[in-house]
Amino acid sequence: MAHPIMIQGTMSGAGKSLLTAALCRIFKQDGFSVAPFKSQNMALNSAVTKEGLEIGRAQAMQAEACGIEASVLMNPVLLKPNGDTRSQVIVKGEVYANMNAVDYYAFKKNLIPVVKKTYQELSSLYDIVVIEGAGSPAEINLKENDFANMGMADIADAPVLLVGDIDRGGVFAQFVGTVELLEKEERERIKGFVINKFRGDKSILDPGIKMLEEKTGIEVFGTLPYLKINLDDEDSLSLNKKNGDTSGKVNVVVVRLPHVSNFTDFSNLEQRDDVYLHYVSSSQELKDCDFLILPGTKNTLGDLLWLKNTDLEKGIKDFAKSGRPLLGICGGYQILGKELLDSSGEGDCISAEGLKLLPVSTRIGESKIRKNVSFILEQCGGFFSCLSGMPISGYEIHMGQTKVLPCESLKDKCHDFTGASGCQYGNVYGTYVHGFFDEEGVAQKVVQALAKEKGIACTKGKNDSWKKTKEKQFDYLAEQLRQHLDMDKIYHVLGYDIRGERPNGNF
Repeated sequence: MAHPIMIQGTMSGAGKSLLTAALCRIFKQDGFSVAPFKSQNMALNSAVTKEGLEIGRAQAMQAEACGIEASVLMNPVLLKPNGDTRSQVIVKGEVYANMNAVDYYAFKKNLIPVVKKTYQELSSLYDIVVIEGAGSPAEINLKENDFANMGMADIADAPVLLVGDIDRGGVFAQFVGTVELLEKEERERIKGFVINKFRGDKSILDPGIKMLEEKTGIEVFGTLPYLKINLDDEDSLSLNKKNGDTSGKVNVVVVRLPHVSNFTDFSNLEQRDDVYLHYVSSSQELKDCDFLILPGTKNTLGDLLWLKNTDLEKGIKDFAKSGRPLLGICGGYQILGKELLDSSGEGDCISAEGLKLLPVSTRIGESKIRKNVSFILEQCGGFFSCLSGMPISGYEIHMGQTKVLPCESLKDKCHDFTGASGCQYGNVYGTYVHGFFDEEGVAQKVVQALAKEKGIACTKGKNDSWKKTKEKQFDYLAEQLRQHLDMDKIYHVLGYDIRGERPNGNF
């Protein structure tokens, strides 16, 4: 079985996902076979494995850091919120049920055997498994039947590193408070603290670190600097990020739908120096927009009705009338159509009028489509002609089938690409492809066309695929961890006498 190590956090957004990815890359660089694991993930973003199974996007990203294909073994339980108190429960890559929080809390003990078996299967395949926790282990109201934090550490018999975010303040209180709320045997699992997102002179932390170690009896393994990293994020906190000054940049706006999902679709745009990408919730913020995107959603009908009750419905339609380019992805594509029919519930079919910017109709049923796709985009018109002949690769995850309605008199404006590649009508384009901008050159072509229309310069040499960009960031992350984290102590915690050498002396 693999040597496990678990990364837990004092809160959501402390940096568990990136620390897990960075350790995965280091262990890979040091010659070990390594895999990530997260027993239960609640995420807005997901990915599709080669078998067509659904897992958390972060675990797919971490698998890339390991240099291996994503597997459903890496994330047996995925919760995708589709309401304020409800989530779609996905077990081993398949939709199990929609549950409210109370029902899931009562049900989750039934998933413990699934988690145990899945972890054991994954562990048998690798030298090291890096396990990521969820939220905080000190959420004492959720500890019964826990298999996400200390319950998972117990299942795997894993040592734990606890990471805290100093950028949001109170990191010493985070560590001490978390440790104090744990049971004795749980505290004993924590082998080291990691301070994350520090800005400034590290020496000013030394008195606090000394007092923390004396008070808890747990060492600080390192203080990581605040790193400008843009990898696939699963947390809604990332929607609050804005990437700097707007001057000399193209302004890309994503509508912040209440149930937005798979916002990692825009990571390859967001990381560019010549793009200002941000999320908006009102039409006033569309004034200076160059490119408008309606993203995916976990509740298409609910978010369509929300749009109709805000000024955004008119704002989006006025934007389309202006001739500026508008893109809808997955649920956003469905919203742009003429009508939406939802027969997924127990009652009668519910229908709603879409924004009527694309000549398509969508029926949402109970079945879920999950698959990877790759194709060459056919001849596009208008602004989107910049993408004609470009390779597109990504994945589909959606409920519902969309069909293009007859538009014989509009053939010069309407392009039915069929299937995932979607439909274009004038300056409006809809597609089911998540990861639409990820292939090499796609983001570059779009930004070049936007910059030309705006009369500004486009950054050259930004033609990498998102995969290549991530590879560079994984290596940068690993380099930073090696500088600021005591890797010898981490290898010792893992059960290796010295870095890269097993206790019996065999590599």
